[in-house]
Amino acid sequence: MAINGDFVSKTTLFLVGLIAFISFPAEAAVRKYQFDIQVKNVSRLCHAKPIVTVNGRFPGPTIYAREGDRVIVNVTNHAKYNMSIHWHGLKQYRNGWADGPAYITQCPIKTGNSYAYDFNVTGQRGTLWWHAHILWLRATVYGAIVIMPKQGMPHPFPKPNMEQLVVLGEWWHKDVEEIVKQGNNMGLPPNMSDAHTINGKPGPLFPCSEKHTFAMEVESGKTYLLRIINAALNDELFFAIAGHNMTVVEVDAVYTKPFVTQAILIAPGQTTNVLIQANQSPGRYFMAARPFMDAPIPVDNKTATGIFQYNGIPNTVLPTLPQLPASNDTDFALSYNKKLKSLNSANFPANVPLKVDRKLFYTVGFGKDSCPTCVNGTRILASLNNISFVMPKIGLLQAHYFNISGVFRTDFPDKPPKPFNYTGAPLTANLGTAHGTRLSKIAFNSTVELVLQDTNLLTVESHPFHLHGYNFFVVGTGIGNFDPVKDPAKYNLVDPVERNTVGVPTGGWTAIRFRADNPGTITNSICFHY
Repeated sequence: MAINGDFVSKTTLFLVGLIAFISFPAEAAVRKYQFDIQVKNVSRLCHAKPIVTVNGRFPGPTIYAREGDRVIVNVTNHAKYNMSIHWHGLKQYRNGWADGPAYITQCPIKTGNSYAYDFNVTGQRGTLWWHAHILWLRATVYGAIVIMPKQGMPHPFPKPNMEQLVVLGEWWHKDVEEIVKQGNNMGLPPNMSDAHTINGKPGPLFPCSEKHTFAMEVESGKTYLLRIINAALNDELFFAIAGHNMTVVEVDAVYTKPFVTQAILIAPGQTTNVLIQANQSPGRYFMAARPFMDAPIPVDNKTATGIFQYNGIPNTVLPTLPQLPASNDTDFALSYNKKLKSLNSANFPANVPLKVDRKLFYTVGFGKDSCPTCVNGTRILASLNNISFVMPKIGLLQAHYFNISGVFRTDFPDKPPKPFNYTGAPLTANLGTAHGTRLSKIAFNSTVELVLQDTNLLTVESHPFHLHGYNFFVVGTGIGNFDPVKDPAKYNLVDPVERNTVGVPTGGWTAIRFRADNPGTITNSICFHY
């Protein structure tokens, strides 16, 4: 596994048609898509700027497939930046070349060149997504993946009448790559976003957004499946629809035990499918998304909105806003995540590893490098086990396959070199952060437990964590320092939620388990606000 440490009032509405369930043939099919990476001028919040897109669309096109299908996506790069696409959550069994992280599983696609991603959809159904996996280009280069179950295999929940994609994102006035470059040159975090978006639109609470509001038209008495994706770079988001409850039925393309909630919490990279009934008085209701942040870190805390609009209601009717949890509502976040459990049925069992072959303990935190030209004489870094990842110039999978020496080392430590009070008083000096392209070798088919521990190196913060090529079971989580004696006794080994992305709580820890049955060079992506 490669350790990736960067991430670093009168309203005019467009009523967007809902998606009926896609009709596919019973047999497996080959589905082909063409992705042209293009620059397009887009206007939001009274500002126009060129952005990198796929096929000139923002968000990009949706990939539709059925479980068992083969998917081929030919990507042609017409932009000035190198490009790669990650199919977030698709397992890519023995097919790491198609996973997408630049310089990990592939060399990026240069300007004027093409590359065909060719992969099978094996043993998965539900909502996933794709995005650029180089630089910060995924700020605008992203879209949904919808995988239907095999023919004759119904969803384990009541069939909705219609379904709708809801993709949450962020928007910056300025060019994102210039913002990142400026931050790096100053040794500071990049500026936070200027707005959040719902299907690429910030909504009518923002200036110049009358034409940039997503609206979903519904019919009284009907049930709708919302496929919600958090494509934001940095922010965990609350999402709710005024006056309507939602029933969570799936996360990260894995079915869950259904539960009813007024709001969901969704971290960057996660997906959540909910059922919602149009059972309220016909009217116009805001759907809203706003960040969750319970650490002393500045975020773009403005609320993105769309419209949940009943048939026949005129646009002159003012929508009502939902009551979202407070932006720092840790109790809601912990309670919500605790409700997420695997369905664990005969057809969809939770095969939790009960015996563990390899135990890993990774601290997640910040570091500092000396930087005489930076604002404070230092540059902030992200780190795991106090090691900041150095991006290679040769793809790690290529180096491994062709036995190219000197590209990486296989000595990433299983635990921090120096234990300390991880969530105690902030540590701000003499952090001793190391650098390297260091990997951890895992035996094929072994079972792994990985504990991710937040730290107070400079500050505590929640960190979404994504494991490429795998799902995992979230067997435990807590606040404070992980106790290897007491905490495992409280693990859920019966029906823990299974997913591909999880949030490490602020000043806390998360324990996951998985079976290492997918050979290759796999990236652990950690999101930092820093």
